[in-house]
Amino acid sequence: MAAPTGNSTVRPDLPTVSLSTAQPLTAKADVLVLGIRGASAGNGDREGVADALDLLGFTGKDDEVVVFPAGDRAAAGVIVAVALPAEPSGSDLRAAAARGVRRAPKGSVAVALHPASIEDTVAIAEGVRLGRYRFTAYQSSASDEPAAPAEHVVLSSFARQSAAARAVEDAQAVTDAVAQARDWVNTPPGDLRPPTFADAISALAADVAGAKVKVEVWDEKRLGKEGCGGILAVGRGSETPPRLVTLTYAPRGAKQHLALVGKGITFDSGGLSIKTGPGMSTMKIDMAGAAAVVTAMLAIAKLGLPIKVTAYACLAENMPSGTATRPGDVLTMRNGSTVEVLNTDAEGRLVLGDGLALATETMPDLIVDVATLTGACVVALGERTSGILGSDDATVERLASASTTAGEPMWPLPIPTEITAAVKTSKIADLRQHNPKPYGGTLFAAAFLREFVGEVPWAHLDIAGPSFNDGAPYGEIPNGGTGVAVRTLVQLARDLTA
Repeated sequence: MAAPTGNSTVRPDLPTVSLSTAQPLTAKADVLVLGIRGASAGNGDREGVADALDLLGFTGKDDEVVVFPAGDRAAAGVIVAVALPAEPSGSDLRAAAARGVRRAPKGSVAVALHPASIEDTVAIAEGVRLGRYRFTAYQSSASDEPAAPAEHVVLSSFARQSAAARAVEDAQAVTDAVAQARDWVNTPPGDLRPPTFADAISALAADVAGAKVKVEVWDEKRLGKEGCGGILAVGRGSETPPRLVTLTYAPRGAKQHLALVGKGITFDSGGLSIKTGPGMSTMKIDMAGAAAVVTAMLAIAKLGLPIKVTAYACLAENMPSGTATRPGDVLTMRNGSTVEVLNTDAEGRLVLGDGLALATETMPDLIVDVATLTGACVVALGERTSGILGSDDATVERLASASTTAGEPMWPLPIPTEITAAVKTSKIADLRQHNPKPYGGTLFAAAFLREFVGEVPWAHLDIAGPSFNDGAPYGEIPNGGTGVAVRTLVQLARDLTA
């Protein structure tokens, strides 16, 4: 089966969201998703449905959802009641909308979560679309599903409906990007090897952005000519050669330049430092960083934000073979630094090193790299929070602010002086690729990457934990690929141009 490439203006498998000022219980739809704020809040949310909620034992606790026939309580046939805090944040509304539509039966849906602002309305619209995401490309039963979801309407009663409608339209472009990133992460690794992934990126760029975005693909010969020793070293154990895809969006009048670099290891066996069998079972996800930077950059172009963006997708397959890089080998990177390889399962920092060096040569105002880089970050922050590390506190704080607005949990981590010094302890090369001690792995990896950005402000997002959810869905997060960092990167571009 071929790998997914892209879709036209709005993904047909996700609902188109419109707005209405109708009152919840009179809204004409098959299903009403109704937010109930607080267990005893006197805000009228329970009016007309209190008897059913009491009968079902609805208490308003976190994440609670109940479904019941509306009867004569509402114009809709079915009500899905979802719990909300007394004063919900955008993240609360996004998650509640997703929970509600996941439980909704088939048919048209009205979503009444009582937004108090345009930002609240956008969060609800995002939750509706992300909650409806499904990856069915490899399921024969998927042909039984309707070609497109039924109409979904977000109910909002505040003024400035036209401005809200435009914001919701923009949110659909962003959620399309998140869905595409999820698709790529979910695709089996045999169907998304580096050349195939490069082709898919090129096709998506043409489909989504057309002439707005220029795409250049470097094959293994060009990578050798350009001195990209890190990408070549990681990919040389595979029969399928590596690729570097560069996408450029440069709107007229742009005054700032944002560079994005993504780790795109389409499958990570660990190379000669081979992983265990269970450790390899989800390693199709190791290209989630590249998926995030590509789809975010294309969303930025589709939105027409007035900022230049260059994205670098560093693609390779890390496999063991007679041609694979060996522990003890010394590589020469794009910026001329030599690197002693000590663990071939720490390959992501090698491909990113070349990508960061290339980005630095263009002297952007800010570089952000995104990578499923270290298991140590999962140990430190768990499976739902990404790590942020960077060149300075202001840059880290800028990314943290964007992630908070976007509703993607991220947490700052340091790059201590002693960790930076450890990167330079190789006896035979400029840099040591792997931590000589069994702790601080996330910090060491970031310190290594910092050697390739010079004086350019830079942030590193380690998404190893939140990039994939192997459990039950929660909030707007499905089982499988999550598309993490896409919303944060788009919000960052908005912040930079505000």
